[in-house]
Amino acid sequence: MGERQGVPGVVSGSAVLSDRPAIVFLGTSLTAGRGLPSDQAFPALIRDTLEALGIDFRVVNAGVSGQTSAGGLRRIDWLLRQPIGVLVLELGANDGLRGLNVAMLRSNLQAIIDQTKREYPAARIVILGMEAPPNLGRFYTAAFQKVFPEIARANDAALVPFLLDSVAGIAELNQPDGIHPTARGHRILARNVWRVLEGVVLAGSREQ
Repeated sequence: MGERQGVPGVVSGSAVLSDRPAIVFLGTSLTAGRGLPSDQAFPALIRDTLEALGIDFRVVNAGVSGQTSAGGLRRIDWLLRQPIGVLVLELGANDGLRGLNVAMLRSNLQAIIDQTKREYPAARIVILGMEAPPNLGRFYTAAFQKVFPEIARANDAALVPFLLDSVAGIAELNQPDGIHPTARGHRILARNVWRVLEGVVLAGSREQ
């Protein structure tokens, strides 16, 4: 998958910095909404929900096609130049597709969280869980899946167990490549994420 910078219509990772607290979605082409208009990607749908509820968070879509956890770690310093209220981590899908080292995935995710917490101690973290392709073998897939709940527990972070729940493997909810969700699929992704993110955001709003 080729590189593509965030989704310009949402507020991309290259957007002008602001003093308003942000919910930053740091992720892959799943976050970027590859193959869809910007307003159909799940971060944009969550932005629409926040606006409807009158919750004053910016949404920064920092999704990049082909991004690995190492790539996300390289970009986090730039993203931390703006105030972050919530960091939503959607990294690992491309690590799994490439069969990259699980220990490095864990280390990279932890380093991203550590850097975020050093800069913004009150920032909340949401981990979006992912599953590895079964053709990589049961030992790899089991180790891969454990990373996300373990990282969440270790950092008192909220966890969406599987971002693609009710979407993965369903042909009519995915584009022809079988990997990237359709607009309808992204609506389900938004629901999957919002079930967890809602409590995180509302708690943060009460404390502001």
